[in-house]
Amino acid sequence: MTFNQDNSYAFMVGTEDDRVEALKELLGYPVLQHDPQGSDFWYLRPGKDENDALETCPIAIGFYSELNEATDQEIKQILTSKEKQHEIYGHYANREFEQQPVMYLLLPTTEGTGRVPLVLPTEGGLRQRQIETFQWNDAELIARLNRLKQGKLPIATKSFCSIPQVDWVFYPAAKTAGELARALAEAARRIEQAIPRVYKNEENEATDGYLHKLLKSFQKELLPTLQLTSDNEKDYSFADIYAQTIAYALFTARVFGYVRDKREGREKETHFDRESAWQQLPETNPFLRKLFEDISQQTPKELGDELIGAIADIFGILRAAKMDAILSDFQLKMNREDIVIRFYEDFLAAYKPQMRERRGVYYTPEPVVSYMVRSVDILVKEKFNKPLGLADPEVEILEPACGTASFLLYIFRLIHERFHDIEYRELFKFKVGDISWSQYVENHLLTRIYGFELLMAPYAIAHLKISLFLEETGYKFDSGKRLEIILTNTLDVPERKSEVLLGEYISEESDRAVAIKRDQPVMLVIGNPPYSYESENTGEWITSLVHDYYQVDGKPLGERNPRGLQDDYVKFIRFAQWKIEKTGQGILAFINNHGFLDNPTFRGMRQQLFQCFDALYFFDLHGNSKKGEKQSDGSPDVNVFDIQQGVSILFGIKNTEKYISHCHLYGSREIKYKHLANSDINYTQWKAIKPQSPFYLFVPQSTELFTEYEGTWKLTDIFPVNSVSIVTARDSLTIRWSKEEVWRVVTDFYKLPPEDARTKYDLGKDTRDWQVLLAQQDIKSSGLSEDKISQILYRPFDSRYTYYTGNSRGFHCTPRGEVMRHMVQTNNLGIIANRQVKLNSVQHFWVSDSLVDRHIIETANASAYLFPVYLYPGVNNLQSSLLQEQRRPNLSPEFLKDITSKLGYTPTPEAIFYYIYAIFHSPTYRTRYAESLKIDFPRVPLTSNNELFQQLANYGEELVSLHLMKSLQLDNFITKFVGKDGNNLVDAGHPKYNQDAVIINKKGDKFTGVPEEVWKFQIGGYQVCQKWLKDRKGRQLTDDDIQHYQRIVVALQQTIKLMDKIDQAIPSFPIQ
Repeated sequence: MTFNQDNSYAFMVGTEDDRVEALKELLGYPVLQHDPQGSDFWYLRPGKDENDALETCPIAIGFYSELNEATDQEIKQILTSKEKQHEIYGHYANREFEQQPVMYLLLPTTEGTGRVPLVLPTEGGLRQRQIETFQWNDAELIARLNRLKQGKLPIATKSFCSIPQVDWVFYPAAKTAGELARALAEAARRIEQAIPRVYKNEENEATDGYLHKLLKSFQKELLPTLQLTSDNEKDYSFADIYAQTIAYALFTARVFGYVRDKREGREKETHFDRESAWQQLPETNPFLRKLFEDISQQTPKELGDELIGAIADIFGILRAAKMDAILSDFQLKMNREDIVIRFYEDFLAAYKPQMRERRGVYYTPEPVVSYMVRSVDILVKEKFNKPLGLADPEVEILEPACGTASFLLYIFRLIHERFHDIEYRELFKFKVGDISWSQYVENHLLTRIYGFELLMAPYAIAHLKISLFLEETGYKFDSGKRLEIILTNTLDVPERKSEVLLGEYISEESDRAVAIKRDQPVMLVIGNPPYSYESENTGEWITSLVHDYYQVDGKPLGERNPRGLQDDYVKFIRFAQWKIEKTGQGILAFINNHGFLDNPTFRGMRQQLFQCFDALYFFDLHGNSKKGEKQSDGSPDVNVFDIQQGVSILFGIKNTEKYISHCHLYGSREIKYKHLANSDINYTQWKAIKPQSPFYLFVPQSTELFTEYEGTWKLTDIFPVNSVSIVTARDSLTIRWSKEEVWRVVTDFYKLPPEDARTKYDLGKDTRDWQVLLAQQDIKSSGLSEDKISQILYRPFDSRYTYYTGNSRGFHCTPRGEVMRHMVQTNNLGIIANRQVKLNSVQHFWVSDSLVDRHIIETANASAYLFPVYLYPGVNNLQSSLLQEQRRPNLSPEFLKDITSKLGYTPTPEAIFYYIYAIFHSPTYRTRYAESLKIDFPRVPLTSNNELFQQLANYGEELVSLHLMKSLQLDNFITKFVGKDGNNLVDAGHPKYNQDAVIINKKGDKFTGVPEEVWKFQIGGYQVCQKWLKDRKGRQLTDDDIQHYQRIVVALQQTIKLMDKIDQAIPSFPIQ
C-alpha cells in the first residue's frame, strides 16, 4: 500500500494503539511491539518476515503533546533541550546496538493536527540538523514515509544484526559524483570549522588530546610548518587536511565496501559507520586503515559533539548515496581520468575553489600521461636492453608527486595488457617463469612501483583507483600486500625519525618512504610535480641539494633574486636527479613549467642537468598565456592544462650515448592532445641542440649569432649602478594624478588610526614588506614635507606623482633608493630595459628623467630595470649648480676604454646614452638578437665608425626628446578631437578603433586621424594609444589630457619613422 493524503489520515486518528497499527500496515512491516526494555516508545521493525524483522533495528514511534501546536523551530528547540535529550537520546544510547532505533518518528497526541518530526539519532546527542518536521498531511512527509516502506528501505548488516538505512530519508540521495562531492564538501567545511574548537577544549583539559597528538605527528613526519588553521582559503592547514581526509577516506571506504559486497554477492550491504569504516578501507592501504581505526576508538566526548556530528553527516550522506548509479560506469572509465578525478575536482570546487586555484590541483590529461609512459617504455627497451619495457621486474618506478596516481595507473594498465599479450608470453616465461597474473602482481609488480604523496586526499584517491583497477583484473588483496603509494614529503631528508607520537602508523609510513628513497635502486622517476613559486618545502636537505643550481661554470650565479630556483618543480627535478645519480642509471620523465629551458636564473640548473644526464629531450608544449604565445595564424596558443604557465616534457637518460634535443608544439588543446595521443618519443620531430656556456640554453639557437651577440657589451657592464624600478605595493594609495592630490592623501593617511586608514584607502591585508603602520611611521620619521612629492613615470607617456622617502618597507614597499635617488630633483636620464623578455616580440626599451614604476613596461613577472647615465652625490641640500658639477658618469672604466679605443676619442655620457638608445630601437637589432634578448640584459654592439656613431646618437637624441614629450615636433598635431555630447568621458569597453578614429565612449567622442600603425604600436607589451585611455576609464578628459594624447600620436608616428632611419643608417650586422 502506498502512502497518500487519504490513507495517511489513518495514523493521525484513534488511540495510540490504532495509530501505530495503521503505520505498521501502511509501511508493510511484519513486527509492531512495545519497547522490550520498557519505555513509552513503540517499535516498528521492517523485514521480509517476522523472524527477519526481529533481527532488525527498529524505528521508534512516540507521542508528544508539545507537537500539537508548536512551530518547526520551536519543536527543534524542544527536542534538543536537556530534558528531551535525556528522554530521547538517553533512550537510544542506553540500548544494546541491535535494540537501538535507527530513527524516531514522533506524532502529536491530538488527532488530525500538529507537526510530525523525523529524528535521526547519531553519536553525541540530538542535533537540530538531524531533525526534520512536517505538517502531518504535508506531501513531503508522505514522500519521506513512502521511502520507509518495506521493499523500498535498504537494509544493511552488522555482525548478527540488520540495520535499516534510513539516511536517505534525511539526506539527499546523491545520484552522481558531482552531487555527492558537493554534499561531502559542505560536511567537510563543518568538520574544518569544528577542529579549532575541539583543539581548544583539549587545551582546557590540560592534556595532550587526540588532535594535539595528531597535529604534532603531521608536523614531525610530513609538514613542519603546518598550522592548526589558515587565515585564508588558499593555504592548507591541519583542520583542512583532517576534514578532507575524513571526506575522501570515507568515500574510499564506502566505494570499496559497496564493490566488495557486490562482488561477493551479499544480499544486504555491510553497515557503514564510524566503528566499522576502517575495516572497509582496502587492505592495500594500511595507513588509512590504522588512522580510521584510531578514529573509531575515540569517544564522542574526545572528539567533541560538533565534530562527531559533522562526521556523522559524512556517514549519513554516503549511506544515502545511490552508489549503484554513481559507480555504474566506473569500470568502463578506468582507461581515462575517471569519475574519481571528477569527484575530486567537484569536491574542491565546492569546498574551497581558491585552494584548487592556488595549489594547482589539475590532474594530468591522459594524452600527456599516455605519451610520457609509452615513451619511457620505449626508452627502457632501447636504451637499457630490457625487451619487456616497464613490465621488466628489474625496473623500479617512482612517481614522487603522484597526486591521484594518473601515471601509475597508466603504467599498471600497460603492464597488464603486456602480460596478456601473446607476443610477450615467452619473454615473461623466461624472466619470471610460467606464472599467473595474480602471482606476477604479488611478486613482481607491487614490490617495485612506488608513489609519494604529501596530501591525504589525493593519496586516498590514488589507493582507491589502483586497488579497484587491480581487483577488476582479477587480483585479490588477500595476502595483506600493500600498494607502495606512501604518504610522505618527497623533499624531506631520507633519514628515519625515532619519536613516535600517535600510534606507530604515521612513523611506519615515513620509515617506508625513507627506505625507498635511500635504498631502492629506482630506475624511472616520472610524473607531474607541483608548480609553486612560493614553495613551502624549505627543508635543509633539499635546499642544500638545490644549492648546486646556484652556480654555473664554478662561479656563483650573481642573481639579485634567484627565487625561481625555489619553485617546487625545481626541487622535484633536483630530487629526481639525486635519486637517479644514486642508482647510477635511469630515466627522468617530468612535465613541468617550461621556464627553466631558457630563463637566465636557471642556467646553473641547466648545466647540472647537462652534466648529469647523457641524453636530454625537451618537448616544449608552450601554452604560456603570460607570454602571449601565439599559433602560426596569430590565434592564442593553448595550454594542455588550465593554467597560464607554459609547460614542457623533459626526458633525461643517464648511462647512454650523448644526445641533446628539442621540439616545439604549438596549437589548440585538441591539436596537442591528438599529437600526444598518436605519437611517442620515436615519432617526435626532435632537433639537436648544443647548450653552451654561459647560459646552457635548452632551446634552439644560432651558435654563430650567439657568439656574435655575446661579444658585445652587456648593459649592466656599461652602467654599473642599476636596479629594478620602484615597487609601491599599493598603487591606489601611493600614485596620484597631481601634486595636490598626493599632499592631500599623505597628510590625511599618516594621521589616521591604522585600521581606519586601511578601510578608507582599501589597502587590504598587510604583507611582510608593506604594512599600514610602517607606511605611516615612514612618513612621520622622514619628516613630512612637500619637497618629497616627486614625479614618477608610471606607464609610457603617463607621468604621475608620488611621495618619495627612499626608505624600504615604508610608504613604498621597495623604493630602490640606491638608484632612484639619482633621479629625484636632478637633471638626469635613465634607460629602462628588462633583464628578460617573455613576450614574442622585443619592444621593452624606454627612457625616463624621473622616478620609474616597476610596471612602466609590461613585464609578465619580470621587472623593468633603470640604468641612470649620471650618479649624484648623496647630499640633499646642495644647490642645483653644485650638483651638476659634482655628478659623475655611471659608466664603467672598461667600457669607456673600449669605446675610446674604437672611436679614437671619448664621447660625452649623453652621446653614449643616445647611441645606445638608438641601437635598442633598431628593428633589425631586435629581430636578429631576439632569442638572446629574451634571456638576459640587452647588449650593445659598438661601432668603430665615428660617422655612424654620431648619426645614431643624433637619432637617439631625437627619440629621447619625443619619448620625454619635449620635442617641438609634438605640437604639429595630425589628429583632431571631435566631441559628440559624451562629456569627454572614457567609457568602459573603450577605446575602440574604427577607420582612423579612436572612439572613447558610447556617445562617439573621438580622436580622428590616428594612423592604424600608430594605434597598434606597442611599447613594452602595451598598446600605447589604447593603454593610455584605458587607464583613464571613468575619467573625464581635460583639455590638457586631449592635447597630451594628440602629442602621443605624433611621438609614436615619429618614432616609427626614426626606427626605419636607424635601420637604414646601419650598413649591416654585425656592426663594424
